[in-house]
Order: sequence, then C-alpha cells, then structure tokens
Amino acid sequence: MFSKTILSLSTTAILIAGAASAETQASTWTDLNMRSGPGPMYSIVGVIPANEIVMVQGCTAEAGWCLVTRGDVTGWSAGNYLTTSIALSSINTPTTIQTVTYDHETEAAQGGLAAGAIAGAIIAGPPGAIVGGIIGAVTGTVFAPDPTVVTYITENPVENIYLDGEVVVGAQIPETVTFAPVPDTTYSYAYINGVRVLVETGQRAVIYIAR
Repeated sequence: MFSKTILSLSTTAILIAGAASAETQASTWTDLNMRSGPGPMYSIVGVIPANEIVMVQGCTAEAGWCLVTRGDVTGWSAGNYLTTSIALSSINTPTTIQTVTYDHETEAAQGGLAAGAIAGAIIAGPPGAIVGGIIGAVTGTVFAPDPTVVTYITENPVENIYLDGEVVVGAQIPETVTFAPVPDTTYSYAYINGVRVLVETGQRAVIYIAR
C-alpha cells in the first residue's frame, strides 16, 4: 500500500494510500480540500495549503480517505495526496495501522451528503509534475489567471459534476466531462466535486481552482 521516495540521506517520504499510523504528521504537495466525509460528494470544510503539516488520525481501509486535523478544523482528505516522513533507520520497523470508519448512511440522512451520480474518475498526476507545459509545484510557481477569467467562471455557473477522487492542480479530467469555454481565451472550465476548475483544454488538465 505504501510508495516510497527518498528525499534525502535521512528521511523517506511515504505516500498515504489507505492506512496511516495513529496521529501521524503529514503534508501535501498542493492545496488539498478537507471534506465533511470521506468522498468527493461531501462538503468542503477547509483547505490544507501546500507543504503545511497536518495530523492524520487514520484512513479508511477501502478508499484511501484520511481523517486529518489542521488547527481547530478536522476533516477528510484524499490519502493519495498526503505524504509523511520517517527516518531511514525506521524503515524496517513495523508500522501500527490505524483504520477509521465512517457512517455514510447517517450523514446522508442528515443532509451532509450531496446527491448525484459519479460520472467518472479523476486522473491524478504525480507530485510536482509539469502538465501540458504548465509550471507546477516542482518549481514553486503558482499559475494565476487574469482576474476577468476568474470572474467569468464564478458568475457563469454550470452544472456540478461528481468524479471519484479529489480535484487538485495538475489532475486530468476524464472525457465523460464536457467543458464550457472561457470567451477570448484558450481555457475551459467546469464545476467538479463542488469546486470551480479552470482547465487547459487540450490536456484536460486542471490549472487553477477558484475557491
């Protein structure tokens, strides 16, 4: 379940993908939503800024969503965007797995779960990838569209679509999603998993999220 990438002579980064040690510190390479439940159809309760440390209380066994705490906010984030570091000397030490559960039926009954069908799956790119020539987290540069573009996609809403996975910069949107064009630009946009995303049309890659 774990993917390892050596960061230096003293640490190893571990991708959290379905399980984590109790009260594990983790960070994310990009801004990452915190949701009220473990899935894309739950409301957003906060955002973890890139490279900020959060506490992971545990992860679901079946879907890789992790219960995290940032300050006084606790919510669920996609585990495949969270990494944690351990000393190289600890690699062979058994890790205590903390699995957490969630009552989806109770949340739905209370109105905390949005209705709708999953229309496909988001294709997540590797951390730090450069998608379609867009400078990403590998350089630390953040793409900022013209304010008129952000205003347009905010004032011209389209139907919200739910996809399996989380919306982050660099993710690719499947062909099942139809984009709306942004006039006088090469961009398109869509409302996915409750957020407004600006897309590089040719690559179908998310280049900006209007929060």
